[in-house]
Amino acid sequence: VAIYSTFLQRGFDQIIHDVALQKLHVVFILDRAGLVGADGPTHHGTFDLSFLRHIPGMTIMAPKDESELRDMLYTAINGIKGPVAIRYPRGSALGVEMKEGFESIEPGKSEILKEGKDVCLLALCSMVNNSVKAEKILSENGISARVVNMRFAKPLDEEMLKNVFNGYKKIVTIEENSVVGGFGAGVAEFMSANNYKSDLLIMGLPDKFVDHGTQAELHKLLRLDAEGIAERIAEFIR
Repeated sequence: VAIYSTFLQRGFDQIIHDVALQKLHVVFILDRAGLVGADGPTHHGTFDLSFLRHIPGMTIMAPKDESELRDMLYTAINGIKGPVAIRYPRGSALGVEMKEGFESIEPGKSEILKEGKDVCLLALCSMVNNSVKAEKILSENGISARVVNMRFAKPLDEEMLKNVFNGYKKIVTIEENSVVGGFGAGVAEFMSANNYKSDLLIMGLPDKFVDHGTQAELHKLLRLDAEGIAERIAEFIR
């Protein structure tokens, strides 16, 4: 099922009763997840992580680039049972090198993109690239950051999260979804359930309808561009 993130909201009841309750292997491909820019607030896909994450049996993937998107689609069709959602942003691809063929991704498995000791950035989807750029800014200012491409909003990589919460006092989640009920909220639930005491900063879209503007303008306004992320993390650490 290929559909804009914002339009899938209209099918919420069908996702639960016609797909998830029956454990059907339906793959939802959600284009325009996050901020869509010129299409305005009706088309922002800012709630999909929130309204899909609590559905039993749902697997939610979010690629960092076009190559990973191909592997996620391959994995969703061939390697996962039950309902699956893959959400990705509007816009041009990043231009990464494309390999031949496809690789399966272990469900719930994240990847470390950069090691660091002062703070850990847990990023998802479009915010992975911005987090990698933010890490370079932080490094220039004497802050060492680990960057993790989480890949899955559900199931979360609990092995990775245990490693992170045991090793870092400052942890940041970064997503292009509402902070209410999204990926960061899931990490906070994990933190609470396991009685971890780290400081957690959840970065994402505010609990309001975001107005019209280009993606770059809105990212800057909401401090989700590389510079804004780096500034907020520096403030968080201080």
